[in-house]
Amino acid sequence: MSAAPSVSAHLAARFERHRVVVWHDPSGAYSAEVDAQVPAGVKVLRVKNDEFSIKHRVLRGEPKMRFLIYRDGSQAERTSNWLLDLELAFGIFTADRGALLRTDLGLTTAGADELIAAHETLFSNAQLTTRLKALLSPDDDLSRIQAKMCAAVVGQKEHSFSELTRTLLIQQAAGDSAGYDALAKQDLADFYWAGASKIYGYESDAPSVAGFVLWMFKQARGGFASTVSNKARNLEIDFRSFRNDRQSVNALKALARQAETDLDYADHVADAPLAELVTTDIFNAGEREIIRRLIDGIATQTLAPRDIAETIRARRRDSVWFDDYATLYAALGAASELLPAIRSARVDVSGFDEGLTRYRDDLFRIDQLYRQYTLASKTAEFTQPLEALNEQVENAYVTDFLAKLGISWQQQVDQVAKWRTLAITSQSSFYEHYVAPLVRGGRKKAVVVISDALRYEVAEELASRIRGENKYEARIEAMLGSLPSYTQLGMAALLPHKTLAHSAGGDPVLVDGQASNGTANRSKILAAVGGTAIQATDFVKMKPAERRDLYASNQVLYVYHDTIDATGDKAVSEHRAFKAAADAIDEVIDIVKKLTSANATNIFVTADHGFLYQESKLAPQFNLTVKPQGDQIVVENRRYVLGRGLKEDDAFRRFLPEQLGLSSDLEVQIPNSICRIVKPGAGFQFVHGGASLQEIVVPVISINKGRSNTVESVNVDIHPESDKITTGQIVVKLYQQNEVTDQRVARKLRAGLYFGDQLISNEPELIFDVESKEGRDRFQNVRLLLSKDADTANNHSVEFRLSEPIGETGEWKKYKSVPYTLKRSFTTDFDF
Repeated sequence: MSAAPSVSAHLAARFERHRVVVWHDPSGAYSAEVDAQVPAGVKVLRVKNDEFSIKHRVLRGEPKMRFLIYRDGSQAERTSNWLLDLELAFGIFTADRGALLRTDLGLTTAGADELIAAHETLFSNAQLTTRLKALLSPDDDLSRIQAKMCAAVVGQKEHSFSELTRTLLIQQAAGDSAGYDALAKQDLADFYWAGASKIYGYESDAPSVAGFVLWMFKQARGGFASTVSNKARNLEIDFRSFRNDRQSVNALKALARQAETDLDYADHVADAPLAELVTTDIFNAGEREIIRRLIDGIATQTLAPRDIAETIRARRRDSVWFDDYATLYAALGAASELLPAIRSARVDVSGFDEGLTRYRDDLFRIDQLYRQYTLASKTAEFTQPLEALNEQVENAYVTDFLAKLGISWQQQVDQVAKWRTLAITSQSSFYEHYVAPLVRGGRKKAVVVISDALRYEVAEELASRIRGENKYEARIEAMLGSLPSYTQLGMAALLPHKTLAHSAGGDPVLVDGQASNGTANRSKILAAVGGTAIQATDFVKMKPAERRDLYASNQVLYVYHDTIDATGDKAVSEHRAFKAAADAIDEVIDIVKKLTSANATNIFVTADHGFLYQESKLAPQFNLTVKPQGDQIVVENRRYVLGRGLKEDDAFRRFLPEQLGLSSDLEVQIPNSICRIVKPGAGFQFVHGGASLQEIVVPVISINKGRSNTVESVNVDIHPESDKITTGQIVVKLYQQNEVTDQRVARKLRAGLYFGDQLISNEPELIFDVESKEGRDRFQNVRLLLSKDADTANNHSVEFRLSEPIGETGEWKKYKSVPYTLKRSFTTDFDF
């Protein structure tokens, strides 16, 4: 398809500007159709040796008429050309196809005709010339015109060399050569490779995109060693842009995976020091090697937890591969804290009260880290490197912590005459201690969310997460859970009551003589204090207006949530208990937000009991071979027994009902320490009902939502070491003012050099998320490379600018800045 616009359209355009058009048609090709081509109202004058007569008619005879003066054949020399003054005044129109195209595209640059002739295939394509026309500007030189031709051919609006290269790399990663094939078809490949040589320094006798990719990663592997040269700097700036941009990062990672194989990079990193590996993020093999070194350092205790944490933080901040291994890194972070914590933990408990408060304040963290490690290690992106560490973590947790603490704590349990303490509130006093003071006299309302088996350490993480939500306050306390630590009794203890008692068959548990099992029975009990109960699943399904009505019509609202226990209490699913704990945290946060949206301001989150969990099979000594004995065994569970006339046994601790604050005749036996009663078909990993600290330290989170902001990002200061830039790069020191906490969160920033509103450097993103209280740990350097656009800023003031994101809009605004003076002598070749 011809891309040249019609002659009539060009003539019409000329007549919009001029009254007279002189048309030279040397070949006479248009002689027969001249009259059909001119716009209406235009008279055609054919030159037939009557130049003077034509000139007189045009200028004097009909000075307002529009004329087309058509001349075919050869032209007279200038001094013999009687129409020369008209030609000089109005210009000469020609229907030459190249000239028409040049005119239509607005190409006035010298050499445009030769360019059109050299790329006849492109300029014969109407679709491509239409694209090109939209890109062209009047001041384009031939090089920029060719760059825009490349952009039109590959189907993009941006013609810069970096964006053309980005497109080719994305296609190369996808196994698609359409863009490069199109350039080659339109005779533009040589132009592109000339640009690669001029701008990046890529030279090859047989250039190809695959060859360029391998060469580019070789330069990256060498750290762009010749950064003092403009070409290496240009390549580094663009390489980092390709890898940091969401549009192209996945493509660059795919290309890196192939390049690392071609370059045998895995062999190189095996011998590289860890400090060297951490300074780069070019290849996936490097990331895996860092992970392997961290695992080894944790296992052999040759890397300090502080160094491991800093390495992980640096990878999160700097590495494009981090997200691919985020869960694995989470496992390593937990393990690096967990193993030293177990080694230094003091598990010998000298008193009942001390055991409860030490678990509440300190020892719970070991259970939390174990849960976090175990969950992350099971769901990590690839688990093979963790196999040896898994065994070490499991042995340390079960043998050195869980078993030893269980044995030490059992000595205190054995000495307790009554199951109560002055150190913390008893679970059976929950309503009177927390809820009643709020709602007494109808002054305020209260909501209680009870999450079944929300262990204290899980609740502590939940409280931390809630504090991270803006305008929320969350305070966690501990209660002494009821014994046995199982659902029916724990749920009953949380209701308003004067007495608790097992029924004749154990369950249901009676609250002031009323059955307390099920939502309906609990609602009846709560009705006495102006309240009701609802299952969390039903509450979440409600419409917002329905939730507001429910809250408004009740003085007290109990919401029952069951994710952890529903998963862990079944043998087929107990191995998913830690995943259920993570899900429970998310679900309870959602419930809390829905409650506050329904106008609730005083919310408590608590649990009926905790649990014991371990990944490994229980050691034989913790599986009881003896069976509980007594006049009547009413209930026998893995962690507790209910009965009458139970016989004393060294493997159990027996409690009379009055010792536990129960008003029934059923006695209770609890297996010592972490021991389980052997029951066919029952699970062994997830259990509760006993007296271990993990089972009976029950959380209470008090949550309030206010109107004032409670969460802010850390502040960052700029510490310039000079006020001048004299080279092609600059390193700026940045300082995070405070450590990250629940309510002082990480800040994401972008750094760049600006000349006015023009960016004149690369623009890396930075994360300030250091949790260390030590100020020296909160410094961070950013290195900026100046682009070609910095040329125009030489000897002028420029601005080092930190920008922050505007919500989720994708836009950025200035955060802080400092001025610099750019003073350097340089020449750059950065673009077409």
